[in-house]
Amino acid sequence: MSILIKDTTREERKRIVEESIGYIDATCDGCMARTVDMYQAYIDGEKELRQINMEFNARYVSGQEGPQRSDCGYK
Repeated sequence: MSILIKDTTREERKRIVEESIGYIDATCDGCMARTVDMYQAYIDGEKELRQINMEFNARYVSGQEGPQRSDCGYK
């Protein structure tokens, strides 16, 4: 089964995220809400999972809060 945006519906992408990280409606401690927010762009069909994970890993390794905008794109 493909998990690419072009091959899935919004409902399928939501289910993929739910199955991968656990029950996403269990946001009582606030931690799960931040995790779900990270994958919302995938659920909405804006970014592939691979892209989101690569961006997260790049910030983690570099210690940056996120990509910074420059004249020609992201640094």
